[in-house]
Amino acid sequence: MSAPLPALSRNRRAWGVLLVLCGAIFLEGIDVAMLNVALPAIRADLGLSTGTLQWVMSAYVLGYGGFMLLGGRAADLFGRRRMFIGWLVVFLLFSGLGGLATEGWMLILARFVTGVSAAFMTPAGLSIITTGFPEGPQRNKALLVYSGTAAGGFSVGLVVGGLLAAVDWRWVFFAPVILSAAILSAALRLVPRSPRTDRTGQGVDLAGAVTVTGGILLLVFGVERATHVSAAWTTGTIGTALLLFLAFVLIERRSASPLVRLGLFRNGSLVRANVSGLLFAAGFFGFQFIAVLYLRELRGWSSLQTSFALIVIGVDAVLSPLLTPKLVARFGNARVIVGGLLLASLAYALFLPLGADRTYLAMLPSLVLIGVSFSLAYGPLTITATDGIAEEEQGVAGGLLHTSFQFGAALGLSAVAAVNIAATEGTSASALLDGYRAALVVPLAAAVIATAVSAFGLRRRAGGGTAASANPVRQAGLPSGKVPA
Repeated sequence: MSAPLPALSRNRRAWGVLLVLCGAIFLEGIDVAMLNVALPAIRADLGLSTGTLQWVMSAYVLGYGGFMLLGGRAADLFGRRRMFIGWLVVFLLFSGLGGLATEGWMLILARFVTGVSAAFMTPAGLSIITTGFPEGPQRNKALLVYSGTAAGGFSVGLVVGGLLAAVDWRWVFFAPVILSAAILSAALRLVPRSPRTDRTGQGVDLAGAVTVTGGILLLVFGVERATHVSAAWTTGTIGTALLLFLAFVLIERRSASPLVRLGLFRNGSLVRANVSGLLFAAGFFGFQFIAVLYLRELRGWSSLQTSFALIVIGVDAVLSPLLTPKLVARFGNARVIVGGLLLASLAYALFLPLGADRTYLAMLPSLVLIGVSFSLAYGPLTITATDGIAEEEQGVAGGLLHTSFQFGAALGLSAVAAVNIAATEGTSASALLDGYRAALVVPLAAAVIATAVSAFGLRRRAGGGTAASANPVRQAGLPSGKVPA
């Protein structure tokens, strides 16, 4: 059933496929980052209210986070290539629609469907990698290159978005159309057809899909809107989401063909990777939100100046494929993840003593450390979340991890926004600083808790339970430090 894909890893075509998939994840990263920078120009041109502008961003997060798990299962059931290419076409079309938008509702619709398409496309692409490369050094290297490309897309998007928005904000939507078309053309030639799978008795778990997708949508929606609505409304929304999750668990326990096999959650490495990934994303996106507010609102920096200031975080795009594989081969995923999370904690702590006239050189150590921490944590978390998972469940495992990242991002943004609003009393520079400093505690706390969660993986390895999986080179029976290209 799986012979065609592992065979790929022994020839150049496998790396061509990896290049295509890296192009897709780069596209997703650059698309999000460019829009973030272009929002002021969009608002000025279309005359959007603050609420509508918020929905331009939230619609994408809802579509992406809400449908990711369903997207992962669809890749396993209906073919990874089919899902990847089909939803890449949808991504292309609706990105173009966003560039043609003349009303706020058109932008919101375009961003929601673009988010849904990314939710189906991303786990399909990830599972093509995890099933196309055998467990061990080759898969680890491929995943680290993939994660580094994702980070590079976000970093490059910050600058490119500022440049395109200075010309015309519509190019922020048209540029991904051009890139999507190039990736689609390469994918049609290079990505192999998925092997036929025997789906006897594996019908679509419609009840499970509806309840879990509804639960995730309401949970992300409740978190996203927490700072804009009453506490009672937020409590009701999140409470309803939790009830849907309970219904989902009950359905999955009785389903002959579950959307997510509950036994997956007995895998301690998978659970730790998802919890740590959620907290890491919460800290990363929460910090970035506060840093942008500080530079734009208090320091008066332009969008382009802010973009160039933050691009140093993109050092992870270089370190992920070059340094991280060597560290993983030498120390194992668990130690590298904990090291990355410790660096993230240090970076946020160093940024806490924020001042109204803090120089960029004083901020630089935190920004560099955040980039290094991302390179150490993100790729190994992806490896850990998919290692040891059966091929027919790789899509679901990838969908779980990306759902955790998306929900973590929404949670972090809402949490820092709520703390910032609560701690800011007035419009003076000192009042704004008080709000920023209080909000910066959120990413620090998230990183510290993530470190503690991941540290359990070290303890298990010390006990001898995961020594082989912790060191992929040893697992593959290769001499230490020798990772094949």
